[in-house]
Amino acid sequence: MLETLLDDPPLWLAPALLSADEADRLLHHLDRVLAWERPTLRLYGREHPIPRRQLWMGDPEARYRYSGRVFAPSPWEPAISALRRRLEARLADAGIATGFNSVLLNRYADGEERMGWHSDDELELGPDPVIAAVSLGAERPLRFRWRHREGPAFNVWLPHGSLLVMGPGVQARLQHALLPRRLPGLRISLTFRRVLAERSPDR
Repeated sequence: MLETLLDDPPLWLAPALLSADEADRLLHHLDRVLAWERPTLRLYGREHPIPRRQLWMGDPEARYRYSGRVFAPSPWEPAISALRRRLEARLADAGIATGFNSVLLNRYADGEERMGWHSDDELELGPDPVIAAVSLGAERPLRFRWRHREGPAFNVWLPHGSLLVMGPGVQARLQHALLPRRLPGLRISLTFRRVLAERSPDR
């Protein structure tokens, strides 16, 4: 069952998409078998390593351009491909159309590793993307703030095995961040999305 956190724009949470045992197995499997990377991003003319490890995965055409780099996806890992099918079926039952062709995986070794303020609004994702985030490992809050100060900032705590769905309009009206906290434990997030076939110029 999806719990509605916001109606406009739509934001939903399923605290237990996966059972504790399923989430444990998937967390340890992905931590062990994936070739985690720490890419650099160019900011103000300098290269900076990101404060986490990540991996872009998906269909061969699911490429996107960000901060002067073109990210080409790794092939689907079988356990993640199975999770995608399960996730799409769950969302279809709730009347949410997806068609995910890619996933960004982020690995946070502890609470000091982080993700800064942003919206997933790359042109390749289209004007109103649906993005579904599965969280594994240490529970941390995803912080949201309104772009035009429509209301107060708020936290959404993401338990082990949970699903957060950001519906149409969320990326246009809200930003989100995983801010550093003094919390121990490994966390892996998987954000499923659909990259459009059209290529767009660098932002």
